[in-house]
Amino acid sequence: MRALSASQLLDVWERGFGRPPAEQALALLGAAWPELSPEALSRLSIGRRNARLLALREWTFGSRLEALVTCPACAERLELDLQTTELRAGAEDKEETGSLSLEIAGYALRFRLPDSTDLIDVGGMNTGTLRNHILARCMLSIRRGGEEVSVSQLPEDAVGAVAEKMAQADPQADITFSVTCPTCGHTWQATFDIVTFFWRELTAWSHRILQEAHLLASAYGWSEADILAMSPWRRQCYLEMTGP
Repeated sequence: MRALSASQLLDVWERGFGRPPAEQALALLGAAWPELSPEALSRLSIGRRNARLLALREWTFGSRLEALVTCPACAERLELDLQTTELRAGAEDKEETGSLSLEIAGYALRFRLPDSTDLIDVGGMNTGTLRNHILARCMLSIRRGGEEVSVSQLPEDAVGAVAEKMAQADPQADITFSVTCPTCGHTWQATFDIVTFFWRELTAWSHRILQEAHLLASAYGWSEADILAMSPWRRQCYLEMTGP
């Protein structure tokens, strides 16, 4: 995996503009990891995908993240300073998992971890059916008493056990961090969505860099490629010389 240049970042943003988050994530990884096929990237577990996006975000914008959260108890809006190290859960250190197995309540289950193809497939689906649909896609085999049974026949405790084993095998799939509200003292686990966060940053950066390219092209007649090839420091020097 490699860091992306300004030109490559703009190309990714253009290709992914208006697309579902799972496709935007794959666009970012595809540009940064060209040696891996699109099919292989889409089959990375969500945790492994998130771990690589977190690393790419760090290479692109640094290790510091500024996040906004709302206290669920008093609705206070909080500004948080986070570090990428706080959001890592050791997913990179785990071996690739082909399938997992579990026996519970008389059921012998074999399943895989969710990946980007699953998220793309459930795009637009209501939350009431989303979990069951992903579960059905990820189940490889369900047997009871030696006979195959359907996902709909699984009791809730078996479904919960599958979800727990998935979370243990792919900890970066659900990134959370502890927050305490300074106003009311409430403590809760906030969820961090690296795809949405990274893409929002990329969008803000793209608008800014295009504005800078417009100003410098208007002032000096340079091409977009020449302007994007400059270091941010040199580009800023020229911007300051164009006047207020």
